[in-house]
Amino acid sequence: MSAGDEREYGSIIVVGGGCYGSYYVRQLERASAAAAIRFERILVVDRSADCAVATSGADVQMDISEWTDFFDRYLGSAELDTDDAIVPSPLMPHLMYQWLRDAAHRRWPTRIVETRPLLLDPETPWRAAAPDGTFYGSYATWTCPINCVEPRLCPHTGGERSWTMPNAAADLVSRSQDSAEPLHGPVIFHCSHRAFGVGMFDTRDVVAADRLVEQVGAVESANVLVATVSHCHGAFNVLHVGAKTS
Repeated sequence: MSAGDEREYGSIIVVGGGCYGSYYVRQLERASAAAAIRFERILVVDRSADCAVATSGADVQMDISEWTDFFDRYLGSAELDTDDAIVPSPLMPHLMYQWLRDAAHRRWPTRIVETRPLLLDPETPWRAAAPDGTFYGSYATWTCPINCVEPRLCPHTGGERSWTMPNAAADLVSRSQDSAEPLHGPVIFHCSHRAFGVGMFDTRDVVAADRLVEQVGAVESANVLVATVSHCHGAFNVLHVGAKTS
């Protein structure tokens, strides 16, 4: 079963129980009532037991945890055939990259595992590097509405959306092959809009990404491009797995 095609899921993990999480829960409930999506449960992760979702009376399960703690538990036991999906918060850090990095640390405790700077920029109209090593790119030089579903016709330009960020990630890997530090991948977590304006990516993509890191890192030093993207916006990190520490 392809979760992206069938709109059938086990657990839908909503990151954050504040204003964004509340909106996503309401939209998922409406989508379910309209038979646009099916799921076994909505699980909302927030560190506060008094967050908006927890006090709203919505028919969801809560996990009162820090996001990183939750994903350590949840992804650590996830399987490749899972039909779960993850709804990211627009304001969350690059959590999936952080989990992959920390998983690599646990797998190779005597090797160098670190974030490397992105040496080639994605060729997008807007781009910027953050102090933590995450590189952000966007095809928009304007402020997009938070609930934009990135349709084929861009609401801002009125023209056809000819761009998609997964292609920019693939181009980065391709252009890196002639450099001193070629990139593996790309690992892409594509947040696509599945129903009623709710974007998500599949948990199986994270499991597959961890297996890719394990595969390429097992034979040699490696730099893996990890990108969490929509069609229009993206966060990029380079995960370096190197030699043994002294």
